[in-house]
Amino acid sequence: MIKEIEGIIFKEIPYGETSKIIQVFTNEGIIGVMCKGAKALKSPFRAVTLKFTYGKFNIYYKENKLSILESVDIINNFRRIKGDIVLLSYLNYITELTSQVIKQASDNLYDLYINTVLKMEDGLDPLILTNILEIKYLDYLGVGLNLEACVGCGGKANILTIDGDRGGYVCVNCYQNEIIVDKKTIEMLRKYYYVEVKSISKLKISNQVKQEIDHFLNTYYERYTGLYLKSKNFLDKLRD
Repeated sequence: MIKEIEGIIFKEIPYGETSKIIQVFTNEGIIGVMCKGAKALKSPFRAVTLKFTYGKFNIYYKENKLSILESVDIINNFRRIKGDIVLLSYLNYITELTSQVIKQASDNLYDLYINTVLKMEDGLDPLILTNILEIKYLDYLGVGLNLEACVGCGGKANILTIDGDRGGYVCVNCYQNEIIVDKKTIEMLRKYYYVEVKSISKLKISNQVKQEIDHFLNTYYERYTGLYLKSKNFLDKLRD
């Protein structure tokens, strides 16, 4: 049965001398596809089976087995991202992160992931988009943020700051010399969580607020997720 699937290539795996297997992330999960002869110089599959190819893949679909590639129609070449090492590093990171989250997620994450990438390609701030994705993924990792109350006492009033080590909001009464962030940072953290990525048309947030949220999330991920991603380490070094 020939089936058309929309997706993006997460991984290429060499197979024999001239072929490869690709892992395509779709709204049905990750589908393995055999690409016969795709490594050959004159193969029509050579250019369209590279990592991060986003398109419609026509395949001979085999349930629970490797499908076979018939053709690919490109949806977006991601020229902006692929032409910028920083943007490409962000894409590598959110892709590796998504690959880890998929292992623990009961819901499909495809729309959330691909809309984030498309907004990045449109020129929106990659740090903000990445942080939005990171916040939303915490629920799937089983360590979601409590954005309703202080992590110390459970109170909802007089929230003073956020702290990654303590795991969220800290109120005036539970304050223990944590760094006090901008009030806007506390407000934006909640907005990051609830915003629908597809609906974002512009992002205007001060550098201070962006950096405070990013620092909070970096600390939180290190403390509570147990994930160590090489792409994240590379991205941090590149940004520094």
